[in-house]
Amino acid sequence: MTKKRKGTPVHGWVVLDKPKGVTSTQAVSRVKRLFDAQKAGHAGTLDPLATGVLAVALGEATKTVPYAMDAEKTYRFIARWGEARDTDDAEGAVTARSDVRPTREAILAAIAGFTGTIMQSPPAYSAVKVAGERAYDLAREGETPNLEARPVLIREARLIAQPDADTAEFEIVCGKGAYVRAWVRDLARVLGTFGHVISLRRTRLGPLSAEAAISLEKLETLGHSPAALEHLLPLATVLDGIPALAVSGGDAVRLRSGNPILLRVPQYERLAGHEDFGRTQTETDGQGLTVYLSTAKGEPVALAHVAKGELRPFRVFNFGTRS
Repeated sequence: MTKKRKGTPVHGWVVLDKPKGVTSTQAVSRVKRLFDAQKAGHAGTLDPLATGVLAVALGEATKTVPYAMDAEKTYRFIARWGEARDTDDAEGAVTARSDVRPTREAILAAIAGFTGTIMQSPPAYSAVKVAGERAYDLAREGETPNLEARPVLIREARLIAQPDADTAEFEIVCGKGAYVRAWVRDLARVLGTFGHVISLRRTRLGPLSAEAAISLEKLETLGHSPAALEHLLPLATVLDGIPALAVSGGDAVRLRSGNPILLRVPQYERLAGHEDFGRTQTETDGQGLTVYLSTAKGEPVALAHVAKGELRPFRVFNFGTRS
């Protein structure tokens, strides 16, 4: 007998403006409790020091978390020069000091080497796994985790301001896996000094912006009222970059049962102009172009791969008509 899940079947995304001093896990737990949701998760951890966009997925929206995780992110932050910290942010212990303070000209020149695809070693205090354990757990136990450098994308990086000789404010647009703390740490080394992050705010995650986010304080003021549900966004909110197709009621039933369906003529015509569509017609392993399927009424049905003239579901959404 299947154990009944506690809570209400609530599905969708909440764009939270996470406050400073709260962990991402704590924020998700509070949102889950406010909506009495059966299941919750988030797309991209923000450190306790950081504020800004924390995308919280409820119910079936948790199945779309990987797509939000892959989205580009924008951060605005302040670096302090002259001190290295073991966490690479203001919460850590000082490990080294320098009297060198970089000039504006030196910073602008160095930034060029920290844009595009760069090699970056994650901070010792990070969620990266080493032999099955989180790096931050090893670091807290006094070990020095061996974190190899890996390629990350920094699409844009710019110096916003220099309030004084000790600090500089930046904004970067980056891809998955990039760490702002590591970026500052490495930039400081090239500038002949040390550096760490003292203030960090995520202003955008894919299509989700800080301007559209709701504070945890306001959300908790709304409580379990209908007004809180106005801040629950559709499951497909984070799927902007994925082609969308409508399916009939009968096909929706088959797809939700995990069965493939034939690609209909209108669907074929809609996808024909997509740059990856031609390649998917020869795929046999079901790993072709990904599409989002919904009913004519907009009810989420599944995520599917296009292959050999079929729509093959690999992620199915099961929750009646609410999205």
